[in-house]
Amino acid sequence: MAANFWTSSHFEQLLDPEEVDVVHQLDKDKGLTLEEFKLIKMHMTNCILKLAQSVKVRQRVVATAVTYMRRVYTRKSMSEYDPRLIAPTCLYLASKAEESTVQARLLVFYIKKLKIDEKYRYEIKEILEMEMKILEALNYYLVVFHPYRTLAQLLQDAGINDMSMTQLSWDSVNDTYKMDLILIHPPYLIALACMYIASVHREKDITTWFEELRVDMNVVKNISMEILDFYENYKISDERINAAFSKLDFNP
Repeated sequence: MAANFWTSSHFEQLLDPEEVDVVHQLDKDKGLTLEEFKLIKMHMTNCILKLAQSVKVRQRVVATAVTYMRRVYTRKSMSEYDPRLIAPTCLYLASKAEESTVQARLLVFYIKKLKIDEKYRYEIKEILEMEMKILEALNYYLVVFHPYRTLAQLLQDAGINDMSMTQLSWDSVNDTYKMDLILIHPPYLIALACMYIASVHREKDITTWFEELRVDMNVVKNISMEILDFYENYKISDERINAAFSKLDFNP
């Protein structure tokens, strides 16, 4: 794996927001809206997390799996690449990429046990076949840099010993994977935005430290506002998810 973000394929593949918020024409033809597109990705992110907790893999594997899934849908339609199969397959692929391999049969066992989607039939063969399609969709670029390591370094550098602020920063980073931020921004900016949110929420003044970093605080604050807006406005309900999936399942 590349040791430097700035020379990695991850950096080369960063996208503008308008490149991410695009519903594929095949999905549009079925009536899928941008909000439903985002909602399905958020729902499948939660499914990946539930599945990962059952098979006991690290949070980094979850983050990589979600990143793969979100990258796929900047290039492929949900009509052709069913999210209910893409999500567990991305977890399978990420577990190998992050050297925490999970057997496909174990994934299939827990998918059925958790009843992630009772209408969808999952088998090992399907996951293995979809893995190849995902690799092709990703152009075999599997390198993902996450904000976690940078966040730990930044918290130490800022002299943050407040456990509640540290935990809030970590929780915020985890929540950013319910959005597309990892496809748009360098990980260190996501980490800084989460620290900024935590510092404001915990009334910890680290303004001077931020100034010494010489980063564009407008960018950091804008990312923070995106995260806060997500907290405020994005709620998942079974009714909305079912309505979105019913559009994907419809064959005109």
